[in-house]
Amino acid sequence: MKPTIVCAALFLGALAGCPLGSAQVKITQQGAGKISVDIGGRPFTDFYIGPSVPKPYLHPLRTASGVVVTRGFPMIADVPGESHDHPHHRGLWFTYGDVNGYDFWGNEDSQQGAGKGKGKVVLKSVGKLVSGRKSGSIEATFEWKIPTGETLLREDRKMTFYDDPQLRIVDFDMTLSPEQKVTFGDTKEGMFAIRLAAALEEDQPKDIAEPRRTGKMVNAQNKQGEKNVWGKRSEWVDYSGQIDGQAVGVAILDYPGNPRTPTYWHARGYGLFACNIFGVHDFENDKSRDGSLTIQPGQPLRFRYRVIIHPGNSVSAGISDQYERYKEMK
Repeated sequence: MKPTIVCAALFLGALAGCPLGSAQVKITQQGAGKISVDIGGRPFTDFYIGPSVPKPYLHPLRTASGVVVTRGFPMIADVPGESHDHPHHRGLWFTYGDVNGYDFWGNEDSQQGAGKGKGKVVLKSVGKLVSGRKSGSIEATFEWKIPTGETLLREDRKMTFYDDPQLRIVDFDMTLSPEQKVTFGDTKEGMFAIRLAAALEEDQPKDIAEPRRTGKMVNAQNKQGEKNVWGKRSEWVDYSGQIDGQAVGVAILDYPGNPRTPTYWHARGYGLFACNIFGVHDFENDKSRDGSLTIQPGQPLRFRYRVIIHPGNSVSAGISDQYERYKEMK
């Protein structure tokens, strides 16, 4: 991907060839720090990329019927029944807790950060923004920076959003290119992640009465619940439940060409839904294991995931079949 500089002409040009009246997936710049995605004439999500955020993230994520499936906090502080733990859990994001000892995961200004301190993922440029009848996409380049101002990694990202009457499907394609020698340390704190809405959590906090937590996670091996999913390797995991009387779910699919596939899952009953290939000694509960990985300039890592937001559960949504189709993609 060859990024270009953000400007008004870019955004107009990105939509050229696709009249707005015919675009089922509409990508729109909303000021310098946000890009909005509408599908079928309804809002789906916003992509926050401005200098005031410690990392790029999508928030909120919605079903085709408009139900929000992600937690509001910390972006929205007053959603009834939400817990306010882990302020770095912003919608959907992609970062890691130990890159050369710097913490790009728990990197909010309100947090101390682990190891050598906190890193931030900073927008370098926005590339193509494409709206279309069947799909639309966003391309952007980010720099993973440490407090000295040095860049450890360049991230080239493409997100493709598909039109569907019942599903919301997004493909993520992220390439991390090291600017210097980079080591991903072994920690559970990462990497591709969603923080789900309160009603989709498995655990009911003792001090919160409503909404009732209804979530259930299941993986490709039909193992269910945090005890049987967290720290296990699997091609996909689905997390489903009831929100405002509607049965909804969210699935993350691990592309079979990813590094160290199938991934480990850092999926918690309190609504954290993440996959992470590096946190081996935590996930295996074996301190003699080391999942760290060192890469040099010219040795990029490419990660691809598909997120499917669906009605019903993993069976009724056919997530197993969805994965079979996804793994055939080139």
